[in-house]
Amino acid sequence: MTRRIRRWGDNDRHFGPFTYSADSRSRLFGVMLGSGGGDDYPGAFIRFHAFTHTLILEIPAILKPARVWVDKTPSLGYWGQYARQYGFTATEGALHVHYGPQTNDSTTDHSRCLFIPWTQWRHVRTSLYGIDGGHVWTASGARKGDGFARWEETRKARDACPAAKFEFDDFDGERITVATRIEEREWLAGTGWFRWLSIFRKPKVSRSLDLAFLKETGPKKGSWKGGTVGHSIEMLPGELHEAAFRRYCAGRAMTFVGRIA
Repeated sequence: MTRRIRRWGDNDRHFGPFTYSADSRSRLFGVMLGSGGGDDYPGAFIRFHAFTHTLILEIPAILKPARVWVDKTPSLGYWGQYARQYGFTATEGALHVHYGPQTNDSTTDHSRCLFIPWTQWRHVRTSLYGIDGGHVWTASGARKGDGFARWEETRKARDACPAAKFEFDDFDGERITVATRIEEREWLAGTGWFRWLSIFRKPKVSRSLDLAFLKETGPKKGSWKGGTVGHSIEMLPGELHEAAFRRYCAGRAMTFVGRIA
């Protein structure tokens, strides 16, 4: 029987029972024991992660896939076969723990995702700025349970915030108006018992220019996919409305026309 070759990434190398893969875009740390999941996947394995490197060792079938009853109605269902996995992986501030069948169903899946508090950032402020860059409005980060109320408060503040308006010619020559507003968000390091870490780390501050187009823009406008009617772009240090929007136009085959008084 021909052994199926295990695939993990785009740079896999196989050495007997070992599969090695390196991916500079990924940062993982952990170990996982798995059974494989049936006809579509190879058999049992042990997988090791260390930063950008992954090493997988094929092992005898000491761990079998799980058979889980999938109940569709009181009288209808079927036995599904799922991989068993035991271990953990840590990446980008999250710890993923697997301790049984992986069914991709929240009612039967045996896995948990825990956020590592000393790697997290908490949102503490949203601010709006006027046409000349002066401060207009600030609200603290939403607390647990007041998400919708805070969202509604922020929406009303955005609507009331003065907007700069510009005209531009789209890629096809159509003249369109855009309204722009400046929004800034701030995050501090640490959550829960680790909020004190913000004493030693600089805040993260993101300033963006919100773009609201009066018509669809972009090469997909008028099609079933539709064009762009609004989104935000990151602003560079020292930029205000016009400088940021001119930069946006220059990168998208748009011709900046001028400001509307």
